[in-house]
Amino acid sequence: MKRLHVGEFNDSFPPTIDGVAQTVKNYATILQKNHCDVTVVTPSYKGVVDHYPFDVFRYHSIPLDKRIGYRAGNPFSPDTLLKLRARHFDLMHIHAPFASSVLVKNINFHPRVPVVLTYHTMFDIDIKKRVRLPEFRKIAMRFLLENIKAVDEVWVVTKGCGEALRRIGYRGGYRVMENGTDFAFGKAEEDRVESLRQKYGVKDDEFVFLFVGRMMWYKNVRLILDTLSRAKKAGLPFRAFMVGDGYDAPDIRAYSEALGMQEQVTFTGPVYDREKLRVYYSMADIFLFPSTYDTSGIVVKEAAACECPALLVRGSCASEGIEQDFTGFLAEENADDCARVLLDACQSRDNPGRVGRNAGEHIYLSWDTAVDRAYQRYTEILQKWPGPLPYNAKKIR
Repeated sequence: MKRLHVGEFNDSFPPTIDGVAQTVKNYATILQKNHCDVTVVTPSYKGVVDHYPFDVFRYHSIPLDKRIGYRAGNPFSPDTLLKLRARHFDLMHIHAPFASSVLVKNINFHPRVPVVLTYHTMFDIDIKKRVRLPEFRKIAMRFLLENIKAVDEVWVVTKGCGEALRRIGYRGGYRVMENGTDFAFGKAEEDRVESLRQKYGVKDDEFVFLFVGRMMWYKNVRLILDTLSRAKKAGLPFRAFMVGDGYDAPDIRAYSEALGMQEQVTFTGPVYDREKLRVYYSMADIFLFPSTYDTSGIVVKEAAACECPALLVRGSCASEGIEQDFTGFLAEENADDCARVLLDACQSRDNPGRVGRNAGEHIYLSWDTAVDRAYQRYTEILQKWPGPLPYNAKKIR
C-alpha cells in the first residue's frame, strides 16, 4: 500500500500559540513520523520560516483585530488553489470551520477525496462576543453550520463539544476523538524543579498553584484571581504562577495588583520551551483551569502527565472524566466555591499529590496514542470511500 498524503488544514499555526495550533503541530509530527506524508496548510505570517519534519504550505493572509491576534487566510487565491490541487491529497482534515473549510471546498474535486472536520472550539461563544449586530451574527452562525455540514465526517474532542454542536443547530452524527499531550509521562527532574523554586523563592510550607494559557478574560482568569484572593484571606500559604500572554495581560496584572496579590501571584510571560514548561507543571501542587470556554483543555492532560491535579468547573468540557477528589477537584463557577474546594484540597500536604498520581494514571493520554487512533480512522474512511460514512450530517441522531 502506498504511503498516504494527508492535508491538515487550520486557520492558526505557530508562531500563533493556541490549543488547536498545537494540536495540528502534534498531529503532523506524529503522522509524518509513524504513518503518512503530511502537509499542514495554514495562513502566512511575515518573516516566519518553518523548520518541521513535515511540509508546511502557507498562503496569503491579512491581520485580524489585534485583540484576536490571528491572521485570516485568503481561500480564493487562484495561485493557492492551483498549487494545492497539484498536491493530490488522499484525505483532508480541517481543524477550523472558516477559511480552512472554504479553501478545502475550493480544491476538493476531480477526484473528490474524503474530508474530516474536528470541532475543537465553542465558536458560537466567539461569534456572540465578537459580532455585535444580530443579523451579521446569524450570517456567521449559518456560515459556520454549513461548513460543518459539508464534510464527510465530524469529530469532536469531548462529549461536551458535541453538545455545543447541537446548540448551533447541527443534527448529524459525530465521533469523539480525544486530544493528547506531547509531554512524556512523569515529573521533570527534581534538581530542575528545585532550581525553579529557588529562582522564585518558593518556601517549603507554600502550596504552588499554576495557570497556563492565553491571558484573556474569557479564560476565566478573573475567577482564578478572585479565588486566590479568598484563599489568601483564609490564611493559606501559597504561590501562584500565571504562564502565558495575551491581549488582556496588562489588565489582568492590574487586577491582580488591585487585589493586593503582588507577593502571591507571579506573571511569567509565555514559556515556549516545552521542557521548561514541564518544570512549572512539576513544581505545582494544583493546576487552576476553571475555563468554561475550552472544549478539551489539553493543558489538563499536560498537568496530569506531571502528576499535577487540576481544579475545574463542574460540568465544563475540561472536567469530562474527572472524578472529585480522585483524579481532580471540581467546583461551581464562582470564587466562593472554588476557594472552598481549593482550601479543602490543601488541608493535607499529601492530598494534592495523591490525586495527582491518580490523574497521571487515569487522565493522561499521549499524542502518540491519540494520533494513532486518528490515523486508524483515516484508513477506515478510505477503505469505505466513496461509500456512506456514519459520522456526518447525513446521519441524523
